[in-house]
Amino acid sequence: MLYLVATPIGNLGDVTLRALDVLRAVDYVASEDTRKTGLLLKHFDIKKPQIAFHEHNEEQAGGRIVALLQGGQSVAVVSNAGTPGVADPGFTLVRRAIAQELPVTMIPGPSALIMALVLSGLPSHSFTFRGFPPRKSGKRRTFLEIDKESPHTLIFYESPHRLREFLADALAVYGDRPAAVANELTKLFESVRRGSLSELIAQLAETEPRGEYVVVIGGRIQ
Repeated sequence: MLYLVATPIGNLGDVTLRALDVLRAVDYVASEDTRKTGLLLKHFDIKKPQIAFHEHNEEQAGGRIVALLQGGQSVAVVSNAGTPGVADPGFTLVRRAIAQELPVTMIPGPSALIMALVLSGLPSHSFTFRGFPPRKSGKRRTFLEIDKESPHTLIFYESPHRLREFLADALAVYGDRPAAVANELTKLFESVRRGSLSELIAQLAETEPRGEYVVVIGGRIQ
């Protein structure tokens, strides 16, 4: 069986009992970063052989995992935090397993995009997750233009190094829409800033962004 196991996005207390049961029971754990996953496993006194499985070796490592599954072994896939397969490795492996008619299931749990969406106060009944935008402004604006006319709430992941530039490009493309910027979710210094894009840009000019961010932007009002 192939298990996709969601892991905490910050607070280890958010791990589910079922996730721990699966991690203890499987033969292997496929990890986006074996060092980070090693710390998680050690915290819960779980000892399992790990397989490095990340965006740079998905093809090779995925083949190894499929071979293990075909041999009757069980494998749990985890990302550094949150749900594997969503802006993290996992999608290609699921597709390969399905093509080989191998059993696949998921152990649900923490997801930064869902938490940020709910806390943003923006409409959550219909949304589009766009993941990480391109790093350079020109390509980023082209990327943002795709959803300019969309009525759905938009969700993005962004690094602290490009957060201000991303918000500036979003303002240029979408206009001064309502938005929210979530940071350090589930951690001690969790924060959710809300306001218009211009207001958020002004707020963030006064502080140095740190950690990973989720940006939620309101859709176009029809």
